[in-house]
Amino acid sequence: MESSSLPPAPARLVHARGVPAFGMYQGRIETLSWQRLKAPTAKRLTRRLHHKRWQYAGIAHTRFFVGLAIVDAGWTSAAFAYLFDRDTRQVAASASANGLPGTARLESRPFGTARFRHRRLTLDWAREGERLVLAVDAPGLCLAAHVHLPADAPVMAAIAPANWLAHSTHKTGALEISGFVDTGRARYSLDGAHASLDASDGLLARNTAWQWASAHRPDIGFNLQAGFMGDAENALWIDGELFRAGAAHFTFEQTDPMRPWTIRTDDGCLDLVFTPEGMRREDRNYWLAASRYVQPVGTFSGTVVHPLTGARRWVEGLTGVTEDHASRW
Repeated sequence: MESSSLPPAPARLVHARGVPAFGMYQGRIETLSWQRLKAPTAKRLTRRLHHKRWQYAGIAHTRFFVGLAIVDAGWTSAAFAYLFDRDTRQVAASASANGLPGTARLESRPFGTARFRHRRLTLDWAREGERLVLAVDAPGLCLAAHVHLPADAPVMAAIAPANWLAHSTHKTGALEISGFVDTGRARYSLDGAHASLDASDGLLARNTAWQWASAHRPDIGFNLQAGFMGDAENALWIDGELFRAGAAHFTFEQTDPMRPWTIRTDDGCLDLVFTPEGMRREDRNYWLAASRYVQPVGTFSGTVVHPLTGARRWVEGLTGVTEDHASRW
């Protein structure tokens, strides 16, 4: 088991007396259910409309980056997958779709089995012991991958107040992966890549927004967010050890997200510049729902300070993503 400054994860999101188990932990909360949560009557009646959950995987390689997600927003669902070619600095393949309730099916545990199938797009997550099998089938984009997910992987779990009731998330990274991506024009081997995973489940407001940054390799990794969850999920991985990080501040040009970003934490642990190489963008505006989403792919450089020893290290060329996202869902 990897060491950590964080306490072990609880068995459930909510204590027996109906109070959320707020905190940041190492490990997995195997039962993701808000059933026991005490709430005002009005919020109990509308809870199903506010229940949002998703699974995301990012796959970083020296030549490319792959992002894919399945989202269950209660009364609607969505999925996307894309491959960004770092040599050409272009999105080489992309697929996305929105579906009716039930189109996305997610198991109520972190990094569990999930599926989205709508018209010509199918995304599959299949949990098989210490392996997560990922598959995408869409015109111009096929992926088949095995992610090694050992029981002692340093997983950060967080439960926190959110902008409606409460939210939970699990994050981990630098996972070994094998397989391939085929765009029809080129085939990309996943050998030498690393996968990061995000499994989130919460009761969120109709209007929810955030900025996010994530990057992982075996010696260093981080997850930083500013928005609906505050600093509750900000975490730093150093040589397999997992630590809490302070509140994050994102400075970037919202109208031109391809310009460099600066990201700093209040505790001085991270001081980074993110240089975008390209991005995936998707803006949707429907009668009942809207989404403004941009996810640049690029590299982080800067300093990381060990929270306990104060040792400072320089990070350069760390592949990852940032995100600016606002949803009405």
